[in-house]
Amino acid sequence: MHDFPAGRFAVWSTAWLTGRSPYDDALDALLGDTAHRVSGLPGTTEAVPLGAALSALRALGEQRFRLVLPVPGDVRGLPPVPGLAPLALESGQAAVGQRVAFVPEALGPEMVEWTAFPLDGAPPVAPPVEGSLRAVSGELDLAVGDAARTLARLDVARWNPEVPALLAGLSKATAPGLPAGHDQLALSVLGRAQRLAAVLDLALADAPGAAVNHAQAARRDEALRPLADAVRHAITAAYNWVPR
Repeated sequence: MHDFPAGRFAVWSTAWLTGRSPYDDALDALLGDTAHRVSGLPGTTEAVPLGAALSALRALGEQRFRLVLPVPGDVRGLPPVPGLAPLALESGQAAVGQRVAFVPEALGPEMVEWTAFPLDGAPPVAPPVEGSLRAVSGELDLAVGDAARTLARLDVARWNPEVPALLAGLSKATAPGLPAGHDQLALSVLGRAQRLAAVLDLALADAPGAAVNHAQAARRDEALRPLADAVRHAITAAYNWVPR
């Protein structure tokens, strides 16, 4: 299933900063079974463990983080500091606060390297555009209906049996591993969006041995773009939900 370490960082660091989660719970949720190190954290000259970075957030004046999922042509939510946008686009994700932003890079299955970007002096930037959870849930449902017809036309299930398995029981999907008290609709939205992100990866890959020319691939990608946009909006809204 798709992994969004920047999303976990945003939701758990915010839960800790706002007093909704103990530090140990937040750190355990962020680490899992993977080693993490952070380079570029303000006040440091070398890489530090993720726990040290989490501990430093309050001293840095942070109050909350937001997940940003940038794509070419849409980097809203990323402060204009040197190097941040290119690395975030390469990673596909970033966790952005008021004083620092973090971009993860997986170095194999057991190591995540985080690059911190100090934001002092950077002009204020609007947070990523987020609809309400009900709105993004509805957008997701509409996009799934259209995408189902596209997937059938592409005959994706014939050469990749994982697709029907991912779509089966989609309405009951939920996402574990979020802070206690996280909105149930957010858990449902995130669970569905993560499954659909995996479906998109499979659908956008060429069938083994298939001869897909550039024009055909472009038509396929364009047909699935509404689903990709809906998935991105849903994941962002679900991770960025905070109690009002």
